[in-house]
Amino acid sequence: MTIDMKATERTRARYQRIAPIYDRMEMLAEGGFQPWREHLWSLVKGPTVLEVGAGTGKNMPYYPDGTKVTAIDLTPGMVERARQRAAELDADVDVRLGDAQDLDFPDNSFDDVVATFVFCSVPDPVLGLQELGRVVKPGGQVLLLEHVRSANSLLGLLMDVANPLVMRMMGANINRRTVENVERSGLYLERVEDMGMGGLVKLIVASKTTQPA
Repeated sequence: MTIDMKATERTRARYQRIAPIYDRMEMLAEGGFQPWREHLWSLVKGPTVLEVGAGTGKNMPYYPDGTKVTAIDLTPGMVERARQRAAELDADVDVRLGDAQDLDFPDNSFDDVVATFVFCSVPDPVLGLQELGRVVKPGGQVLLLEHVRSANSLLGLLMDVANPLVMRMMGANINRRTVENVERSGLYLERVEDMGMGGLVKLIVASKTTQPA
């Protein structure tokens, strides 16, 4: 697969535009997200961890002790705010620019790879998930917290109709079939947990198809 650079630049531009107000935009929803973030990070084993799509660094308070985290984001504005948060929290994290679709790391670099509410925005989600599978070690985990298209036929249709407007305003697709995309990427789907909102938010645990001997 090749990267659609025009789509990637559009995504970067959208999030660069909203970076200064991103935390305020999600302030009300974040109260509900916090227990989900904490639960996901409780599953991280480490010690080397890659966080993809770190945004403004909302996951940093939940990084487990003893882990060495590298956090990437597509957007300079988000990286700047994540670095500020890391400094405030004195978090042991290397924050840098990066594209989930083209990770600048060798194969089998990390014990765990984590992303929260990211694959709604990656232009080519299957390519991005393949990259996560490439850089995680055999026996490591890919841990995702994602909102997905509703399994309810009527609500799913409404999400499809509303998606173009939401994407222009927020940068995120609300109708991604991320569980299916994980399977399409070649990752081994270990389990899926419904976290809330009528099954719209799911915790996905996956790994390489090739397990360690």
